[in-house]
Amino acid sequence: MLSRRQLLQRAAPLAAAFIAAPLTGCRNVQHAKVLGQNDADMVGSHTAGAETWKPLVQESVGRLLGRQATAIQLTGHEVPHERKRICFVGIENKSAEDLGDFKEQIYQHIDTLINESECFEPINRRYVDSGLQQSGLRPEQLFIANNQRLFAASMEQFSQPFDYLMYATITSGTTESNKDYQRDYLLTLELIDIHNGRTEKESADLRKGYRRGPLGRLRS
Repeated sequence: MLSRRQLLQRAAPLAAAFIAAPLTGCRNVQHAKVLGQNDADMVGSHTAGAETWKPLVQESVGRLLGRQATAIQLTGHEVPHERKRICFVGIENKSAEDLGDFKEQIYQHIDTLINESECFEPINRRYVDSGLQQSGLRPEQLFIANNQRLFAASMEQFSQPFDYLMYATITSGTTESNKDYQRDYLLTLELIDIHNGRTEKESADLRKGYRRGPLGRLRS
């Protein structure tokens, strides 16, 4: 017959395993929280996220359209009779990072800000995609005069004439310091007047530091 001491010795490992089991399972449990209007965006630990793209879009679009609206007013039209139409043809990513699902977010954010402007309105993206498909052209080919006319004619067939072409380009520059690094993000918008070929450009930039290792959070 086992003594009390022997029973306790045999039961101890089982009890420890029983207690540890739920704790181990909790390691893979994911929690979420709905962020309110006053909550700050989370900061991406490995790549750019909402904390990067939102302010870049807001600043670059605001500067570009604000400057163009001022130019329109200086021509003698305080309030344009009709809003100028912008054909936003896409985003070119030349940065070191894959944009993932943020590429579509950036597009929609820019499109929404154009629509909220008093002087400009965007062409619906579905028409833009259809116009490119019908003319057999890619966005970067629209700088060639004949291609631009072909695309404009396709858009006219959809009853979607436009005044400007808009391009967005994302670039980045990386500075390394041992295991840590800084990445500078730049969002550049180009607005081309198809009536005279003039190009307006505006950019917004943001710097972000990435720190590796267990002390990264303390050093940031």
